[in-house]
Amino acid sequence: MGQLMSQSPSSDPLDSSIAPTDTPDPVEQPSAVASSQPSFVKLAMRNMVRKRGTSLFHFALTTVGLLAVLVGLAYITR
Repeated sequence: MGQLMSQSPSSDPLDSSIAPTDTPDPVEQPSAVASSQPSFVKLAMRNMVRKRGTSLFHFALTTVGLLAVLVGLAYITR
């Protein structure tokens, strides 16, 4: 039991497996691609923030148009 206590933690064979490797992590590679080329969703969100009034106008126009189509279909099919 005295021998087990005298061993230093650095002589543990499992410590060498914990050391970082030089190979890149496959999870990190898509983020590198995404940072160089932003996705369409990010670009759309950025444009919506920049052009807030235009986005709200288009949203309102789409809502009114959709409601008009639904009311028109309800009137025709009654």
